[in-house]
Amino acid sequence: MAAKRDFYEVLGVARDAAPEDVKRAYRKQAAAHHPDRNPGDAEAVERFKEAAEAFDVLGDPEKRALYDRYGHDAIRGRNGAGGFNDVNDIFSAFGEMFEGLFGGGGGRRSRAQRGENLRWRLDLDLRDAALGCKRQIEIQRAELCVTCGGSGARPGTTPEACNYCGGRGQIVQSQGFFRVQTTCPACRGAGSVVRDKCSTCSGTGREVQTVRLDVTVPAGVDNGMQLCLRGEGNPGIEGGPRGDLYCEITVAEHSLFKRQGAHLHCRVPITFTQAALGAEFEIPLIQGRHKLEIAAGTQPGEVVRVRGQGLPDPHTGRKGDLLIEIQVEVPRKMKKRQEELVRQLAEVEHTNVSAHRKSFFEKIKDLFSNSEETAEPAEE
Repeated sequence: MAAKRDFYEVLGVARDAAPEDVKRAYRKQAAAHHPDRNPGDAEAVERFKEAAEAFDVLGDPEKRALYDRYGHDAIRGRNGAGGFNDVNDIFSAFGEMFEGLFGGGGGRRSRAQRGENLRWRLDLDLRDAALGCKRQIEIQRAELCVTCGGSGARPGTTPEACNYCGGRGQIVQSQGFFRVQTTCPACRGAGSVVRDKCSTCSGTGREVQTVRLDVTVPAGVDNGMQLCLRGEGNPGIEGGPRGDLYCEITVAEHSLFKRQGAHLHCRVPITFTQAALGAEFEIPLIQGRHKLEIAAGTQPGEVVRVRGQGLPDPHTGRKGDLLIEIQVEVPRKMKKRQEELVRQLAEVEHTNVSAHRKSFFEKIKDLFSNSEETAEPAEE
């Protein structure tokens, strides 16, 4: 299989070309290699398809960004990126691009139009986002009416050709020396009008139905990322392909871990004695547990890095790290023996500390003791 040419080379534009320049270059390439202009030329057809594939990527900001970063590997295997089986697919996807190129219908083989894209918010917890998962979602989308087969006409009847445009779906208006071609306002480009409407869909040719879809979420996704399910949007017009379904990722906050790109951050509280003498204990991870070793003399705010226990990059698969911030906790209340030992330590360190403050119960005990010492003996 021959290596793919660079898409910028195919369209003959610079890598920093503006979207308008990319579109203009594609129209030029499409006009030069259009099948109607090159009948029987198989090489021209391949060039026509190659230009469409290049524009499909460079004409889409998201696909273009991925292509600029990762090249052909970024879009390999994706529907809609090189997913044109024949020139009719191209006419369906970019038919409006050819209007005016060849007069009349602009070389469009049909009035097929691609269906609308749909959007869905996919809520995940941090574990599912980190490890990847499969989700089944229920969406409401348009489906072709079963009764009329999508025609919108009552069974036994057919749509009639539009009288306004003569069934072409387009009208041409003259303005001085110029001829302007626009979509027919009567049939909205369909070229036909439904006189006797289907009772099920009221002539729309569509019904709203609930559909279950399986979504595979790759490991490492983050807030705002989108997963595209090709061909799962609304159906097209006049047999056009379906639109796409975009699932926007929303990752819920975690009680322990905070995300920093591909890294995870968490705070671990330890006692003064653990920080001073060192300690070893287990901490939970996104998956499994880790034995954490605290070196003697660890300072508050010090960060311990655990390599490879973060989240994978969804594009490269490379994992980030787990960053553990040490927090030394000072007890608000201490038992009597604890206070005695700490005061002994303060004496060894020659540290000036607050004097011992008696508790409420110690004060009560002292009051009873003083009362008994000062009480006068009873007279006989």
